[in-house]
Amino acid sequence: MFRGRRGDLVKILWHDGLGMSLYAKRLDRGKFIWPSASDGAVSISAAQMAYMLEGIDWRNPQLSWRPQSAG
Repeated sequence: MFRGRRGDLVKILWHDGLGMSLYAKRLDRGKFIWPSASDGAVSISAAQMAYMLEGIDWRNPQLSWRPQSAG
């Protein structure tokens, strides 16, 4: 996972054994809560990543905002 400079964009590289995929997600409001890195890399759990991708603060999980419509 890589975060954009402004903090509202995340890019994920995924290798499934056959090829590589790039996924991107941008938040309409707010920023992704990113853990601080000590050695340049951070290890997070699958649950923390799921919270982060939903725009929920994984340190204090509460749903804060949801878009009214998509499209």
